[in-house]
Amino acid sequence: MKTELKAKFIQQILSKKKDSEGFTLIELLVVIIIIGILSAIALPSFLSQAGKARQAEAKSFVGAVNRAQQSYRMENTQFAAATASLQINVPTTVATDTSGNFYYYYNITDNGATNTTFTARPVNNESNSLRAYAGGVVILGGNNNGLTDTVACMTTAPTGAAPTLTLNTTAASCATPNINMK
Repeated sequence: MKTELKAKFIQQILSKKKDSEGFTLIELLVVIIIIGILSAIALPSFLSQAGKARQAEAKSFVGAVNRAQQSYRMENTQFAAATASLQINVPTTVATDTSGNFYYYYNITDNGATNTTFTARPVNNESNSLRAYAGGVVILGGNNNGLTDTVACMTTAPTGAAPTLTLNTTAASCATPNINMK
């Protein structure tokens, strides 16, 4: 009797092994649901990274132009009217570009002998997802002392309009409600 019981027990164990191979439908559904939840959480963050990179590029250009304008002013006793004069690689033909690789309009405005501004505005179809940026350089106290002040501002929310700067002979600042990036 004992051997018959042992044989049935071994047969039972072997038959269960064959039945329990693979995954059940419920286990597969649980895994699919978990993957779906994780991707739903991660996808918005992943998609916003491209916009953050585009904004970082615009911020970088604003800072580079501010520094280049300071250097140009020290060497030439005037501000540059175009980025080509600054010898930095900032795209200026965005408005006529058809490749779709540019997301900002870049523009230098020479405001006379005492200050200059540089703006980075999102192109029309990107103005609802990208912030605008502006930078400025001003000569403090007049033309001859060589002291300058710079400011770099960004808008509080995505927009197509560049931030407003306050540039006078005592300081450079961002107009309310824009954010100073210094």
